[in-house]
Amino acid sequence: MAKVLIVGCGTIGTQLAHNLSAKGHHVTGLKRNPPKFDIEDIDYFTGDISLAQDLVELPSDFEYVYFILSPDGRYKESYQAIYETGLNNLIDIFAKKGVSPHWFFISSTSVYGQTEGEWVDEESIAQPENITSQYIRQAEQQLMDLNPQNIVVRFSGIYGPGREYLLRMAKQQTAIQKIPPYYTNRIHEQDCIGVLVFLLEQSLAGVAMDQCYLASDDNPASMWDVISWLTEHMNCPAPKVKVNDKDVIMNKRCNNTRLKSLGYQFQYADFKAGYIELIK
Repeated sequence: MAKVLIVGCGTIGTQLAHNLSAKGHHVTGLKRNPPKFDIEDIDYFTGDISLAQDLVELPSDFEYVYFILSPDGRYKESYQAIYETGLNNLIDIFAKKGVSPHWFFISSTSVYGQTEGEWVDEESIAQPENITSQYIRQAEQQLMDLNPQNIVVRFSGIYGPGREYLLRMAKQQTAIQKIPPYYTNRIHEQDCIGVLVFLLEQSLAGVAMDQCYLASDDNPASMWDVISWLTEHMNCPAPKVKVNDKDVIMNKRCNNTRLKSLGYQFQYADFKAGYIELIK
């Protein structure tokens, strides 16, 4: 069994922690404000990774580190605090203690800057135009350069209970671009956890792995098709057609072949499988 540190125990990190603990792994969660209850199977360390002094007493004998953090806001300083300052603080503390755990860095498909509906995979150019995604891309490369066994996982749009933005959009009879199609990509919250558990198990089994995996379901679909399907099943008015938006900053289709070739099987293979549960 492995000794695991999960940096950032939000919804996904906490569920991952419980899942790994149930499988016999020793799990520590690094969090600014740990819960005061429901912590029987998780050891918590209180700290803010953007403050180096908070990490001085952090245990160092971890074999694996999951980096699963969300910025406080969608602005430059928040991303810099996590993906530059915070990441460097963690790397430095492990280096000073002479240890080199394997990292799973949870990234985002926002690192792709493609805008014309192209298919993208792990080998596609990842040069985002917006500064926030640039910080994520910079952190990816830093960890991949640090150790060839470190792995980057790029999640597409995460949805699930409590992440119901598209359901709200469908209810509002929103204007949606229809032609040319504006493609969307997504992954159910439970598949996020499933992928992260699966990759750890592959690593522990000694399976040869790549440094980057794109984690998105089998069916990139246009926003028009998704919202139209949702309105039909929610008995809402159909969406309105929006004039072609020439200023889109991202429009691509994510190819998950590498992850599936490794053996992962999606619990929710497309948006219909996941959203029908949320609608019910």
